[in-house]
Amino acid sequence: MQSNDYLALSFDDDIQTAHLNAIKTTNENVVMSAVFLQDAEHKPEFEKRLAEFIGMDGCVLSQSGWTANVGLLQTICEPGTHVYIDFFAHMSLWEGARIAGAQVIPFMHNSVSNLKRQIKKHGPGIILVDSVYSTIGTVAPLPAICELAKELDCALVVDESHSLGTHGPGGSGLINEMEVRDQVDFVTTSLAKAFAYRAGAVLGPDNLIIALPFVSFPAIFSSTVLPQEVARLEATLDVIQNSDDKRRRLFEISDVLRAGLKEIGFNIRSESQIISLECGDEQNTEHVRDFLESKGVFGAVFCSPATPKNKAIIRFSLNADMSYREVDHVLTVCQAAYNHPDLRFY
Repeated sequence: MQSNDYLALSFDDDIQTAHLNAIKTTNENVVMSAVFLQDAEHKPEFEKRLAEFIGMDGCVLSQSGWTANVGLLQTICEPGTHVYIDFFAHMSLWEGARIAGAQVIPFMHNSVSNLKRQIKKHGPGIILVDSVYSTIGTVAPLPAICELAKELDCALVVDESHSLGTHGPGGSGLINEMEVRDQVDFVTTSLAKAFAYRAGAVLGPDNLIIALPFVSFPAIFSSTVLPQEVARLEATLDVIQNSDDKRRRLFEISDVLRAGLKEIGFNIRSESQIISLECGDEQNTEHVRDFLESKGVFGAVFCSPATPKNKAIIRFSLNADMSYREVDHVLTVCQAAYNHPDLRFY
């Protein structure tokens, strides 16, 4: 449960075949910055498809979710721009705001009331949230945030990295599941989660899509996503759009594990396929990890700087290929960990 391959697509036959065929047949040398490839001939059709899939005007591919967030914020912020960021938002959003010279104003996790107080105190700006938060798996209250953004004249950026492919009609994300797409100004995403590859994307209005490749430093000073990589992403989108059974399965096993851990006594804040045990200081977290791994349960340790110091977690990332037997084993081992006199949970 360490991988973000939520739909278990890494080794999908159709995706691998499309990727290999593209490697064999691609004969265009585009190993260069995408800033030189902005003519219609070189704009990947996949960008248009992804924009239509999510419901945005346009899309720019990037090398990762990190570069998508940094590049977007560098493009839309000026020094001193008020940026309101959820305390648990991904580090790439924090870094993008910092690089842009914005005035970064954190607000309490998923607290619309605290966000409102901050905006009324400092004035309009840009709100940054994740749709699904990557540490403890909570879900942003997007309808309330959208309503507040409109009321107080703020732009809204939603990072869909951990919900694109898993949530919404056909996997089109939480902004579609919650029916707030038309109220969201910008969407970013990593394509290294449900898409199971290394890329990212920025989606938004046409004027952003035109400007970003010429303003964003990650877009200018990094080599472009290659044609064979785009071919793989195209094939992955085809599979994702037809993976309702996998999404249903993912939600079912997530519900079972979440309910089981809560019944044991764990403080589980998750509302998604990301479920975390909150272990406190790093030493205790190391002991919990060793205990779990000794019994065949492997999660991902998150500690500072990915979490606040002494608030480390062990994250379980579920995938659609997990069996109920495996979930039962995780619960059995977690029960033993919870009962262990030398291990602590918070």
